[in-house]
Amino acid sequence: MYDTSDIRNGLKVEIDGNPWTVTYFQFVKPGKGCAFTRTKMKNLINGSTLERTFKSGEKLAPAEVEEFQMQYLYTDGEAWHFMNLETFDQVAVTEAGVGDAKHFLVEEMELQVLFYKGNPVSIDLPNFVELQITYCEPGVKGNTAQGGTKPAELSTGLSVNVPLFVENGEWLKVDTRTSSYVERVRK
Repeated sequence: MYDTSDIRNGLKVEIDGNPWTVTYFQFVKPGKGCAFTRTKMKNLINGSTLERTFKSGEKLAPAEVEEFQMQYLYTDGEAWHFMNLETFDQVAVTEAGVGDAKHFLVEEMELQVLFYKGNPVSIDLPNFVELQITYCEPGVKGNTAQGGTKPAELSTGLSVNVPLFVENGEWLKVDTRTSSYVERVRK
């Protein structure tokens, strides 16, 4: 069992039968009354958020979660298939478990998959991935006085805004947290 003094960002606890991860916490010691910890948490299964206050001395149950280094193999349209790099077991993750990460998954990519009670619930992507442009309009020289942008469709189906000088077939570094263009990559 965790005590309120153990609460930190990233701590995974179980509340009302669901796994939650702490995204924000603040310890408050008022002049009068007992101290408490104010938290914001994210549900690991459905992504909903919760704000909760815990009095000092309250106990929290740890969530039964495990994290494994896995490799993305392929998708069959209904599920995304991953392989555990230690045991070579393959696991199928539904669209709910993959979420928006599906726009950044490239075959043979290594990443962390979080399991709750033996079932995969979320995927932890690297901060940056390299994706190839499959289609973008050609940029016209002298089109803007400032740095302009245009939409580009990437190999995973994601659409991002890129500078006018970027062309079809080029590789880009994309930020997975903001779904935005970072820079071109030479391959």
